[in-house]
Amino acid sequence: MMNWMTPRRGGLALLLALVLALPLLLVNNYWYEVAIQIALNAIVCVGLNLLIGYAGQISLGHAGFFGIGAYGTAILSSRYGLPPTLALLLTNLGVGLLALLVGRPILRLKGNYLAMATLGMGVIISIIIGTEDEFTGGPDGMSVPPLSLLGQPLAGEHLWYWLMAFTLVAIVALALNLIESPIGRALRALNGSEVGARVCGIDATRAKVGIFVLSAVFASFAGSLMAHYSGFITPGKASFFHSIELVAMVVFGGMSSTFGAVIGAAALTLLPQLLTVLKDYEMVVFGAIMMVTMIFFPRGFLPSLMLLLARMRK
Repeated sequence: MMNWMTPRRGGLALLLALVLALPLLLVNNYWYEVAIQIALNAIVCVGLNLLIGYAGQISLGHAGFFGIGAYGTAILSSRYGLPPTLALLLTNLGVGLLALLVGRPILRLKGNYLAMATLGMGVIISIIIGTEDEFTGGPDGMSVPPLSLLGQPLAGEHLWYWLMAFTLVAIVALALNLIESPIGRALRALNGSEVGARVCGIDATRAKVGIFVLSAVFASFAGSLMAHYSGFITPGKASFFHSIELVAMVVFGGMSSTFGAVIGAAALTLLPQLLTVLKDYEMVVFGAIMMVTMIFFPRGFLPSLMLLLARMRK
């Protein structure tokens, strides 16, 4: 019999129960939209956490992959008339190939040099999206056809909520299984000491490039879903600032914690919505909350909380 008392399986069951019960608290379409945005950010953060938290490889350009996913499916479906589902699949396949090509040279770098290289990659993608008016619409953005399932257009916040909720659960389950696999153990070894991992026979280059490709595809997939959900996209989602937001979500929730990445995405997506009542002081309070959290929870919210609970039990 499967043991659901393990932290990971218990956490997955709790996440599933939460997404099933959450509609009881969503009183209108606005809060459904917020929940959908949380799921989109969480999908990106789960992949980014695999790269940063487990493999120890920083990336400041993942919003670029998010933007390619959004604009790729939009261009293929609206400009070239491909079915939206096929456009989504082809776009994510293309992003995987692109990440494979750029990942090998970029991931040879370490530390600040790696951060600068990924930042440069993200800036290049953002500039291309913002200036190629013929294909992307430039700063004005472009419209996106609705996604279809079984021949029926997917419309309405309720349907999109269920699609995003179960997609998030599937992504989290995939990440948890990957972490427990030999690949996951190799990633943790790389994070501890790349030299030591190589001595143990781990192909460091293959492991780093593989997880870079997977995290890029996660970001692209979320971008494609966002484009079809909103029906209109602008270059802002591919900007450097969005990349920083995504990294902040991972760090806030707790690196090397899949559920921490989900919590970080939920907290930093939801907080600005709750703080709008403060008007001019919204960003001041938001910054103060982040500072206090990182001071008292230096490992990120969830890992620090679990450590505190373990100490209290002892």
